[in-house]
Amino acid sequence: MTADDRLIVALDVPNVVQGLALADKIGDAVSFYKIGLGMLTSGGFALANELKQEHGKRIFLDMKFFDISATVENAVRGVAQHDMDFLTVHGDPYVVKAAKEGASGSDMKILAVTVLTSLDRADLDGALIKAGDIRDLVQERAGNAFLAGADGVIASPQEAAMIRALPEAHGKLIVTPGVRPMGAELGDQKRVATPAVAIKDGADHIVVGRPVWQHPNPRDAALRIQAEIKDAWKANKSFS
Repeated sequence: MTADDRLIVALDVPNVVQGLALADKIGDAVSFYKIGLGMLTSGGFALANELKQEHGKRIFLDMKFFDISATVENAVRGVAQHDMDFLTVHGDPYVVKAAKEGASGSDMKILAVTVLTSLDRADLDGALIKAGDIRDLVQERAGNAFLAGADGVIASPQEAAMIRALPEAHGKLIVTPGVRPMGAELGDQKRVATPAVAIKDGADHIVVGRPVWQHPNPRDAALRIQAEIKDAWKANKSFS
């Protein structure tokens, strides 16, 4: 079978052994995996390379780089040598510009983080982030990131439609974590939506973690989400 790469499964498991075991269970039902910062110190880069080179999977490295320009550029240049597909950095324009410079000459897409999907307005107040509706801040950060050269943005599915409506978003990627199938527990996510809603509102890829890897049958869980994506896409086409 050919898996729909609009579904990205987050391998938020403790180590490489469990990551490979999960990928084996899922098999050809998933073609795109996210490996995040939590896995990095437990062999995440080795897992990314093995899944990419030996299993033919696409890889999204969710590192959320944030540092001075020279450091970001050098770090991204190092990652780009490994033929990864997506890499996240914080959405500040100077960070995005440095990351794009580091990725030059490669096919790796730089995705800018807008506002983390685990945060709400109270969290932003505690971090001294400027006042305003969180959706407006996400849209503003997305627009600035696109103007700085980002290939796409990371945002919650609740903001996908308003980002897609931006003129600067034309031809850009919108990737939405915080996606939960109907009935799934929210965990630490606060701004969530179902796979169908995320796709309908303009997401190119959705990221799903615990509802897949905590499921008794991860392959079946992934296939159900794929079916929901497909149905949402067909519905969109029929009304467009």
